[in-house]
Amino acid sequence: MLSQPKEKRSAYAVWKEGKYMIEPSFRLAPTIRAFPYSPQNNLIKNDVVLLPSEPEEYGSEAELFANIRSFIHRYVDVSPLYEQIASYYVLLSWVYDRFNELPYLRLRGDPGSGKTRFLLTVGSLCYKPIFASGASTVSPLFRIIDAFRGTLIIDEGDFRLSDEHADIVKILNNGNAKGFPVLRSEASKTR
Repeated sequence: MLSQPKEKRSAYAVWKEGKYMIEPSFRLAPTIRAFPYSPQNNLIKNDVVLLPSEPEEYGSEAELFANIRSFIHRYVDVSPLYEQIASYYVLLSWVYDRFNELPYLRLRGDPGSGKTRFLLTVGSLCYKPIFASGASTVSPLFRIIDAFRGTLIIDEGDFRLSDEHADIVKILNNGNAKGFPVLRSEASKTR
């Protein structure tokens, strides 16, 4: 799925005959057609969920890794080892659906140490980053993760004293394992 805000459109990049084509929709099955989220969707319009604007050639995997690492190095000051780990994590986020379990990348540090800047820098490179720093309940997080299937980036994620602690822990413990969804029920209006 692509977001092209200047053109005020969203679309799909579809691989056909050895090249990609930008399509407004595509057929999943003979009777099922997929349509992207509207560019007016508040989550997309307000940069809560970031989508790529188009596919781009990157050369070799080594060049791609070097470019990611260089971008991270330009905007954040972390150890070379953590810079390398973060670069690999970005790549991992783009192929997450090929794995049964995934690790989390967690930052800890004193106030003012650059954690938020790191999250914005590295998170913006991850697959469909979903930026969150708080919600009155965790229901929106469940819905957004389910809808977009992206990389959840949580800033100020200290939930130790939160009433939502148990629900956040469920997302974090089960949200990284394929086949073990966190089940929730929703209230619905009855007539």
